[in-house]
Amino acid sequence: MPTMQVFVRFNSHHSFPVDVDSSWSVLQLKEVLAARQQVPPAEIRIIFAGRELRDSFIIGECDLASHSIVHVVRGRPQLSVEAQVSSSSSQEPQSLTRVDLNPQEDGASASNTSHGAAHRHPHFFVYCKQQCKDVQPGKLRVSCATCKQGTLTLNREFYFKCAAHPTQEEDTAAALYMIKSNTQDVPCMVCEEVSTPLILFECEDAHTSCLDCFHTYCTTRLNDRQFVQDATLGYTLPCPAECEDSLIKEVHHFRVLGDEQYERYQRFGTEECVLQMGGVLCPGRGCGAGLLPEGDTRRVECVRQGAQGCGLVFCKDCLEPFHQGECRPQMEQLFGAENRIAVDPESALRSRWERESEETVRQTTKPCPNCKAPVEKNGGCMHMTCPRAQCRYEWCWLCETAWNRDCQGDHWFG
Repeated sequence: MPTMQVFVRFNSHHSFPVDVDSSWSVLQLKEVLAARQQVPPAEIRIIFAGRELRDSFIIGECDLASHSIVHVVRGRPQLSVEAQVSSSSSQEPQSLTRVDLNPQEDGASASNTSHGAAHRHPHFFVYCKQQCKDVQPGKLRVSCATCKQGTLTLNREFYFKCAAHPTQEEDTAAALYMIKSNTQDVPCMVCEEVSTPLILFECEDAHTSCLDCFHTYCTTRLNDRQFVQDATLGYTLPCPAECEDSLIKEVHHFRVLGDEQYERYQRFGTEECVLQMGGVLCPGRGCGAGLLPEGDTRRVECVRQGAQGCGLVFCKDCLEPFHQGECRPQMEQLFGAENRIAVDPESALRSRWERESEETVRQTTKPCPNCKAPVEKNGGCMHMTCPRAQCRYEWCWLCETAWNRDCQGDHWFG
């Protein structure tokens, strides 16, 4: 059975590691801790991610990633927000911190899925800038806003940590809500490869891209300074297919560029903001200071103020050293159109994320009573014909039997 190491904290800042088998129940973990601390197992309460873990829970189904911290108290915690109601509810999910994008009506947990699909299980994703410097699966955590301790139960005020390495109490990570596990095996709109995780754009067609192509897309547009300066969102990008209303709202997604490119992104964004405000950037070598000249004068001085400014006096219109008379003609800047990412329309169509839930599909699709092929009903009467050329069975959508006079007379049109 797979084992992992978790850190156990007993009502103090001190924690110690414990090797845990993912197949253990919470009760088994309590028995191990009780023997170590010489207390009765019945007096131990284990709290994780702001929820008390019931004895019947299986460790592997509670999203206890390696190096996670669980809090242990004796007796029932003193601070609780609707804890008794939530802990006694039979509908409480065993997966406490994972979003199930494909819920099952029978309440079956994610552990019942096939092993081959385990790598595609839905996760939170974060950008870890303390240690990993990369996109990683995230851990949803909760702590007291005053003392920062996790020995309590709440029903809100969560934050994220990187799940790839041990973290300190104060460590947090930026949640990247557009990055998702590829549970639908959707191909990337650029390279057409199926990979996970991927980034899901907020356009109407819900296009997707793998992280490598997203990195290339962002770097190419950054090199060409072709980001969009939006009044509300700032310096950002749309879907690579140039869909309407698809601008990226959470700029932390550009962290995937790495520290160096992200610093360029921030600098270019600041410069673009200055330009849109009617300002100019000092053309002095190694300067680039943003300046907001007053009035209509063409003469601009980059005033030295401490470590800022280079003292250059230049023309606002042509950015050459200041001169009298008309500016000399300059060559129009050429943008590297050959460096732009080409997106094939058919590839973009295949990379669309299916928004409908399984429940919606079940409501509009039924198996043919004869050959069991799925048949979708998108309107019209109750008289169905199997679309398979080898079948063509005629049946009633309501009765799910062969079409007959009773169906025609009673509910032909519902």
